[in-house]
Amino acid sequence: MIGKIVSALIGKKIASRTPGVDGGTGAVIGLVAETALRRMGPLGFAAAAAGGWVVSRHLKKKQAARTGQPA
Repeated sequence: MIGKIVSALIGKKIASRTPGVDGGTGAVIGLVAETALRRMGPLGFAAAAAGGWVVSRHLKKKQAARTGQPA
């Protein structure tokens, strides 16, 4: 139960930094992500972390290309 509360708080914090997503939606996303990661196990967690890193890197490169700055 504590894990669900913490994941909801983290989801809410992430939602505050994401345009177009409010706090309630972020909390639900945090709960769903926590449940999904728990069911996937350690390998699934590693794959999700790697996927997040790849997406983050892609978005940074895309933003740098738009502003004309080197990535």
